[in-house]
Amino acid sequence: MASLFKDPSKLSAYRDRRFTGTQEEYEAALQASVTVYVGNMSFYTTEEQAYELFSRAGEIRKIIMGLDKNSKTPCGFCFILYYSREDAEDAVKYISGTMLDDRPIRVDFDWGFEEGRQWGRGRSGGQKELEAQRELVDYGGAFQPNAPPQYDRGDRKRGYGDSYRNDRGHYQRKRYRNDERSSQRAPDSESKRDANDSEKNPRFREKGDSDEEDDDYDKRRRR
Repeated sequence: MASLFKDPSKLSAYRDRRFTGTQEEYEAALQASVTVYVGNMSFYTTEEQAYELFSRAGEIRKIIMGLDKNSKTPCGFCFILYYSREDAEDAVKYISGTMLDDRPIRVDFDWGFEEGRQWGRGRSGGQKELEAQRELVDYGGAFQPNAPPQYDRGDRKRGYGDSYRNDRGHYQRKRYRNDERSSQRAPDSESKRDANDSEKNPRFREKGDSDEEDDDYDKRRRR
């Protein structure tokens, strides 16, 4: 296992600018460190959850949660301090990429925790990497979480979740209402048509009509 980490390029995916030594000293610190850096964490992940996961690699001495320097709330990273180098190597090898609170966490060797490194270094106080992602979203970058809304002919906002099936159901309900209204109007129109026919045809007149009208009708038929 130790041979896996002899190449300095495989020790860590990032270079901490707060380290004041040379590159050689930085690499030597990584090779001897018992501290790992955990990134891409959910803001809602607790210290207890981190302990439960990383204790599987070995006995933990201390956990330092990364905090927003303004709100003093978790901002997506932490430091895990082990007692042995072997346990730190196991954490990097076996836990990096694990899903924690629905996020694939990243585990790297760290040169060693110092007071002040628990604060986020972003401009708003949070983690710098996550703030860069938010800026990409604001400027239409690759981290857009939601698709932009569409507009139908009535200028009503529609998301991509609105399917053709929903639209078809809407038109079916509308057609059903129209048919129902037509059926309600039909008896009225038929009754009016029957009334007009009865007026035009004397045969449909009720009893009680005048005899003079009947005589006129008989005379017209004889002609």
